[in-house]
Amino acid sequence: MPKYLIEASYTLEGTRGIMKSGGTARREAVKQAVESVGGRFEVQYFSLGEHDAFVIADLPDHVSAAAISLAVTATGAARTRTTALLTPEEVDQAVKKTVKYEPPRA
Repeated sequence: MPKYLIEASYTLEGTRGIMKSGGTARREAVKQAVESVGGRFEVQYFSLGEHDAFVIADLPDHVSAAAISLAVTATGAARTRTTALLTPEEVDQAVKKTVKYEPPRA
């Protein structure tokens, strides 16, 4: 199953929700969302930087990742950015593929 990094930035409303229910309740809600699309929740961390939270999860496919992003964003409580992650072994496979490509020339 592909692995994804989900970066979340909370809105004012989302931040108020975190303050009311706490971080562990938010982690459980995220885990439930991931599992509801057939995924496997790995970990969630909160952060003190540009993004407020990071989640790593295995999801069945890009459609499932998009469904989570849409569901979260539609609440107005957070914005997300989702990145597909590759293992070193997958990079090894990519390096071995032959790609026919010609760059643009002026």
